[in-house]
Amino acid sequence: MGERTVVIAADHNGVELKSVLVNQLVELGYDPIDLGPYDPGVSVDYVDYAKQLSMIVGTGSVGRGILICGTGVGMSITANRFPGVRAALVHNLETAPKCREHNNANVLCLGSWITEVAVSKEILETWLQSKFGEGRHNKRLAKLDDPKTSKVVFTNGVFDILHTGHIGLLEFSKNLGDRLVVALNDDASVRLLKGESRPINNENDRKKLLSSIKGVDEVILFDGNLPEIREKVCPNIVVKGGEWSADEVRKRDSVPNDVEVVIYNLVEDYSTTNVLKKIHNLETWEKKDE
Repeated sequence: MGERTVVIAADHNGVELKSVLVNQLVELGYDPIDLGPYDPGVSVDYVDYAKQLSMIVGTGSVGRGILICGTGVGMSITANRFPGVRAALVHNLETAPKCREHNNANVLCLGSWITEVAVSKEILETWLQSKFGEGRHNKRLAKLDDPKTSKVVFTNGVFDILHTGHIGLLEFSKNLGDRLVVALNDDASVRLLKGESRPINNENDRKKLLSSIKGVDEVILFDGNLPEIREKVCPNIVVKGGEWSADEVRKRDSVPNDVEVVIYNLVEDYSTTNVLKKIHNLETWEKKDE
């Protein structure tokens, strides 16, 4: 599913508002998936629809969801029982951006009895436009996960031109834990590391590509200060690709002793530098006629 896909569901009390919001999503350029119900005259259990939507969002199949019932309370209680779901009950415009900025809410719960239709539409648009504030909020969100069952894996890099080596690193990292956070060098720090001709792709494009890869749970832009960004993420495991030992990485990158360091062996002959060299050595840039 694309990042413009939004899944939406309701109970019988939210059918009419759901129909209005589905149309609004289309007008805003989103691709809504309407799980139902469709007849306000037929009574249904809100729990059933909240469960279905929460399983979709919780597994990462779709990034965001919207749930509607009379008050929104039942929907939010149900949704928040599912791992990976951060459902926010929103009845006013002030809460809409804050639940995204501070809590990275991925499910919006609305009450058709509580909030007027016009205000609900404003809430939805504001919520969709607001972004997670990252930074200090990452550390707080990490505490929501059960430390006995949830492991946060952290890796970092430039990821300028994606290749097999990058995909291997990300797949390897994800298999080590439950949540994979990738710290991505911003454009300014890439220029310091690689020179003025880099990056080839700007930070927004690189972040978008990484975020679309299955298994990558979050991508955070950073200015090259690894200890600072690691402290905000609070990982259980740090993964590095390279020829160094875990002890060398721990010392060089100031990784705390309570954080496990795992080395991923680089894929032979795969690097961004090699890709750029191949492009540079092409005989022609023009497409040949078949």
